Amino acid sequence: MQLKIMPKKTPLSAGRVPLILFLCQMISALEVPLDLVQPPTITQQSPKDYIIDPRENIVIQCEAKGKPPPSFSWTRNGTHFDIDKDPLVTMKSDSGTLIINIMSEGKAETYEGIYQCTARNERGAAISNNIVIRPSRSPLWTKEKLEPIILQNGQSLVLPCRPPIGLPPPIIFWMDNSFQRLPQSERVSQGLNGDLYFSNVLPEDTREDYICYARFNHTQTIQQKQPISVKVLSVDELNETIAANLSDTEFYGAKSNRERPPTFLTPEGNASNKEELRGNILSLECIAEGLPTPIIYWIKEDGTLPINRTFYRNFQKTLQIIQVSETDSGNYQCIAKNALGAIHHTISVTVKAAPYWIMEPQNLVLSPGDDGTLICRANGNPKPRISWLSNGVPIEIAPDDPSRKIDGDTVIFTNVQERSSAVYQCNASNEYGYLLANAFVNVLAEPPRILTSANTLYQVIANRPALLDCAFFGSPLPTIEWFKGDKGSALRDDIYILHENGTLEIPVAQKESTGTYTCVARNKLGMAKNEVNLEIKDPTRIIKQPEYAIVQRGSTVSFECKVKHDHTLIPTVTWLKENRELPTDERFTVDKDHLVVADVNDDDGGTYTCVANTTLDSVSASAVLSVVDVPNPPFDLELTDQLDKSVQLSWTPGDDNNSPITKFIIEYEDAMHEAGLWHHQTEVPGTQTTAQLKLSPYVNYSFRVMAENSLGRSSPSEASEQYLTKAAEPDKNPTTVEGLGSEPDNLVITWKPLSGFESNGPGLQYKVSWRQKDGDDEWTSVVVANVSKYIVSGTPTFVPYLIKVQALNDVGFAPEPAVVMGHSGEDLPMVAPGNVHVTVVNSTLAEVHWDPVPLKSIRGHLQGYRIYYWKAQSSSQRNRRHIEKKILTFQGSKTHGMLPGLEPFSHYTLNVRVVNGKGEGPASPDRGFHTPEGVPSAPSTLKIVNPTLDSLTLEWDPPSHPNGILTEYTLKYQPINSTHELGPLVDLKIPANKTRWTLKNLNFSTRYKFYFYAQTSAGSGSQITEEAVTTVDEGKMAGILPPDVGAGKAMASRQVDIATQGWFIGLMCAVALLILILLIVCFIRRNKGGKYPVKEKEDAHADPEIQPMKEDDGTFGEYSDAEDHKPLKKGSRTPSDRTVKKEDSDDSLVDYGEGVNGQFNEDGSFIGQYSGKKEKEPAEGNESSEAPSPVNAMNSFV
Repeated sequence: MQLKIMPKKTPLSAGRVPLILFLCQMISALEVPLDLVQPPTITQQSPKDYIIDPRENIVIQCEAKGKPPPSFSWTRNGTHFDIDKDPLVTMKSDSGTLIINIMSEGKAETYEGIYQCTARNERGAAISNNIVIRPSRSPLWTKEKLEPIILQNGQSLVLPCRPPIGLPPPIIFWMDNSFQRLPQSERVSQGLNGDLYFSNVLPEDTREDYICYARFNHTQTIQQKQPISVKVLSVDELNETIAANLSDTEFYGAKSNRERPPTFLTPEGNASNKEELRGNILSLECIAEGLPTPIIYWIKEDGTLPINRTFYRNFQKTLQIIQVSETDSGNYQCIAKNALGAIHHTISVTVKAAPYWIMEPQNLVLSPGDDGTLICRANGNPKPRISWLSNGVPIEIAPDDPSRKIDGDTVIFTNVQERSSAVYQCNASNEYGYLLANAFVNVLAEPPRILTSANTLYQVIANRPALLDCAFFGSPLPTIEWFKGDKGSALRDDIYILHENGTLEIPVAQKESTGTYTCVARNKLGMAKNEVNLEIKDPTRIIKQPEYAIVQRGSTVSFECKVKHDHTLIPTVTWLKENRELPTDERFTVDKDHLVVADVNDDDGGTYTCVANTTLDSVSASAVLSVVDVPNPPFDLELTDQLDKSVQLSWTPGDDNNSPITKFIIEYEDAMHEAGLWHHQTEVPGTQTTAQLKLSPYVNYSFRVMAENSLGRSSPSEASEQYLTKAAEPDKNPTTVEGLGSEPDNLVITWKPLSGFESNGPGLQYKVSWRQKDGDDEWTSVVVANVSKYIVSGTPTFVPYLIKVQALNDVGFAPEPAVVMGHSGEDLPMVAPGNVHVTVVNSTLAEVHWDPVPLKSIRGHLQGYRIYYWKAQSSSQRNRRHIEKKILTFQGSKTHGMLPGLEPFSHYTLNVRVVNGKGEGPASPDRGFHTPEGVPSAPSTLKIVNPTLDSLTLEWDPPSHPNGILTEYTLKYQPINSTHELGPLVDLKIPANKTRWTLKNLNFSTRYKFYFYAQTSAGSGSQITEEAVTTVDEGKMAGILPPDVGAGKAMASRQVDIATQGWFIGLMCAVALLILILLIVCFIRRNKGGKYPVKEKEDAHADPEIQPMKEDDGTFGEYSDAEDHKPLKKGSRTPSDRTVKKEDSDDSLVDYGEGVNGQFNEDGSFIGQYSGKKEKEPAEGNESSEAPSPVNAMNSFV
């Protein structure tokens, strides 16, 4: 089945036909192997328009291939060029390239002309283009005398360049004597012809070195025009210059320097024409003069300018369209506009075209008897003429070939034979140029051959196209068939595409596409095949892409790029910034997956791309880094609209550093009064660059501006120019005006003075006025300066005054001030409070009442009343010189008060005094009172001494604070059995005069708990507790336990009870015996030199902490731990039952405050003793008062 060949590729039909391609015999650009006979083909030649450097040898290229190798000949200006007759011309061996040696002798101009190369062999002749040889030229400027140009400010000016005609044309630019390019702008610019245009001149355009330069790139030379002098004068200067130098000075133009609408300097008139060739750059220019400087706009009539091909140059004065085509023809309009008017100029553009190819003839390889065609189609404006040549000879006069027929742009071949082989040339030409193409017809009979290397390995990424090459040749042209696998089954699937050149395409290669493929080429003369291999690889993927980052200047940023790839491929990861290599800066560090940029600066912002490359694929991912920071400070501060009390401040914002400015902060400095100190003036939004500022009179202002964004505030701008406002009268008066006397006969008037900023003018003073409030006196006034206080003497004591302080300066007075009230000086009160009496509330609190003192007798501001009270001394304290008095002050006009914290059962004395700002008045007569009895404190101590089998003796000290007369003591006690249960409570009353009591008929070897407190008529006081044990043997004394503070007592009793058990004593004896035996064995082995494994290990480490065994205490220094098992100091070990000495238990529960664990029930019984909480360890040096037990003995070995 024959398939139709598509221009590029042919998909197989879905009918599962064999994948066979029957190529037709008209195949374009078929490559003939060089070992086969073929006509010549030009492979390289010099350009048509060949401009040479006259300082170098001339090389005219002409290379060709063919079989047999072609020979070369040249024509010059249409006639044969005999190179053998010219000793300066040589031809390269096996080449047609000419070398003309003009460096030794000869001139380049001698060899100007049109050259054409012919390559010929037995199968035909190919010819090159007509190569026009011209030497480059860089002529000098003709000498001319240039007169200075003098013109008036605002006139237009054109400085002509008129460069010499060179080959190729020079590049024009204007510079000064220092080789610095002259600045150009919308006002001053260079035209396409090289002239320098001034829309209007300014005084700064005056200079004597306007120099036009022409650079000839081909010869790398620059030619310079004579400098032009330009002087711009004002009207007055122009008149003076004309009068003095009219005879020898040229004056330019006659237009006025007044404002005027635009007129065009170039092009002239309202319309012009422009012709350009297709493919070139269309450049349209309009330059206008006027004042103010005109702006140029461009439009296309009846169309739009092409977006991607249109560019504006030279400050909008030049419109350029690249790759211009016939569709760009039309009318273009330039508009020049300023404030006084607008003009326009229409340029009619016509796009012509030199010939260009539509279908260029291609080589034909035919077998004898085949048919074929050569097609040559070109277009242009005007339409090009097509002519044919055969072997370089016009087809009309070429030898006749019966197999050939000419039909316009087509040559038709039928039943070709070997003699039909030839090279045909197609020439398409019009008035703007020509095209020349060579195409051969080669008649061969060759069996198929495959040109692709055998067993080529193709590696392709999965899901991408796979292209398997099968370059072939044969005549007739072979058919191509592809097979996959060892069995040789033909491909019958529609997933394959077969291209004209034999390439097999798998549009979407999968893992199952892996394998061996066979290409088979067949024609009637034979068959050829070739195997290739295909491997499918996993694609490279970026599984963790870099992410967009916003960082502050100076910080560090990291981009991550994790890559997953086929295990047989080795990827290389490259980081790019703006698609270029990273800067060579040590701040950029790249590791396996990360790019880290340290100390980020503004230049580091941009797009960073991670590129992962393997030999088969490449993937990339990008992220943008935005570097932000506080704004740069504003600049160009300017003050305008300067009025007496306002000014407008404008500024130019600094760079916002990629974070929008939210506001501007304006500060001012008063250089006259507070130089160097800046104050806040106002704030404006970040979109505003001007502010109307309110000003105060007589201030020398300077302003500065700071910008703020989300990251912070910028540095302050440079200070603005200074602005001194006019003086005015003060607009405010001093504040905080007060009148207070320092002595009984004066009035001190004080105020907060105005600042220099508030003075509003020179000569700041204060008018101080006063008069008595309740009198009819006139105001008394005095004017003072440079003070904030005035003292009025000779005033009555504590009299109200009306006061006012008014500011004034050299311009005038401030507004009328507010009147405030003050008082003259105070004196001590004259009268004591009367009718003082006391009411006793309870044993610790009393209430005092008194009558108020009349206001006139106070002679000042009433501060309050003060009570002095003290406790009567006992006979032992009366010898003391100092009586400790307590003071309570009651603010304001209160006439009663409470005295807390009194001691019960005491006698107190008190008096009351009135207090004003000057001090205290006389004391009232003393009043005495008694406090009733209260409950006593706990007995100071409780000791249990002389324990026996059935008795215990208690000794105590009375309460330190009886708070009354003791009536009796109460002793309560109860036993504690071996299960830690409390027995019945026994209540015993003891006379108040006793300090010792013996309890008899107690159980032997029993622990008892005691509760002891004192009583007055007011009730029972705080109790003290104690525990003790009756003895087993009269010779042993029971240990005295500390006061009960928690669960430690339960543990102590538990240990003592265990120690008294017979089975426990026996067990401890057995343990002690075993330890003794172990010590003896260790001692014997040591003396014999034997070592324990531990000893060997310690010897190996040579531990410096090891100590020799001590014989006196039996400890093993050799194996002792340096930290945990050092011998304790004597008496330092805490007893196992946690008991402490009696001295540690003398404090009452009150002294401990919230630190005591135990609590009392409402009936006074103790609870929580056995709650399981631990008691604190005794301090080092305390020893247990309890006899040692076997448990203690065990603790000593731990």
